[in-house]
Amino acid sequence: MSVNGAVVRELGTRADPGRDVIAVDGERLAKRPPPRTIVLHKPRGVVSTLSDPAGRPTVAQLVAGAGRRLYPVGRLDLQSSGLLLLSDDGALAEGLLHPRSGVERVYHVKVHGSPDGRLLGRLRRGVRLDDGLAVPTRARLLESLPRKAWLEIGVREGRSHLVRRMCASLGLPVDKLERVRLGPIDLDALPPGEWRDLTPRELAAVRRAACLRPPAGGGATTAGPPRGRGTRPRTPPPPPGRRSPPAGRAARPATRPAPGGEGRRPPPRRGRA
Repeated sequence: MSVNGAVVRELGTRADPGRDVIAVDGERLAKRPPPRTIVLHKPRGVVSTLSDPAGRPTVAQLVAGAGRRLYPVGRLDLQSSGLLLLSDDGALAEGLLHPRSGVERVYHVKVHGSPDGRLLGRLRRGVRLDDGLAVPTRARLLESLPRKAWLEIGVREGRSHLVRRMCASLGLPVDKLERVRLGPIDLDALPPGEWRDLTPRELAAVRRAACLRPPAGGGATTAGPPRGRGTRPRTPPPPPGRRSPPAGRAARPATRPAPGGEGRRPPPRRGRA
């Protein structure tokens, strides 16, 4: 095996497939394609999984034309619709879902009832649920209907059925729920069941939201520029407790005291008579 044209003879040598040229028996290993992230408008009645034992339609079937296995970033429940990201970039998915990122999810919610300013004020201040206090990032009235209303609600948490439970706790059962925004990504006019790739600008914005570095060279890797031919791969560090001798200085051989001579002082020299 060779790395950047240099034959590797030491076990444990490290190489980066994203930056190094790796060959085995003279055949160069193909580089993995850069990760891909798409946005899907998930319809109601579709599960946010790659397969379903009950045979219900899945998001994997909707994005089969992507040509690779993409995983949902979070999920929307069966009766919810709207924006869902799918990606094979594990770091991106983890960053978007981690609480430290605080990525906002914005929903348009159709509820039974006619919430007034007082009820909306209670919602904005936060509602107490079984698993703790839930405070939205936004809560406003979009449209009033005869016996229903459309609300816009934003949250930064991914607790199960959070928006539905917040509305139900105020006596506003949810009739429809659609996610229209996730971080910097908007659903816009994407029709239900359709998907599209993120633009480079959107991908850069969503990586910032996930607290990730910008992709190197326009891809999704953050490893750095490719290494040139002849660049030696990294060698493993020395074992713990062993320190390599400085350059130009040979290691000093270890010495052992003579048997039985530990702790003895040398005999005094006697002068000549």
